[in-house]
Amino acid sequence: MTETGGKQLLHLVFGGELEHLDGIDFRDLSKLDLVGIYPDYKSAHAIWKAKAQSTVDNAHMRYFIVHLHRLLDPATS
Repeated sequence: MTETGGKQLLHLVFGGELEHLDGIDFRDLSKLDLVGIYPDYKSAHAIWKAKAQSTVDNAHMRYFIVHLHRLLDPATS
């Protein structure tokens, strides 16, 4: 069961090395880390946090959570 009582609100977790610390352009798109798709924000956040903490020594490495449910059904946002 998800945090929303069963309704799936899909979230994508991915990351990669940024060109600049103040931007969101990646150095090499072929090296993006597509971590996975999760059924709710709570699950996605737990994975995002673990991945972000595992790369703390690389200041250019960033992980993101994308709210896929908002792209699939804009009425849910």
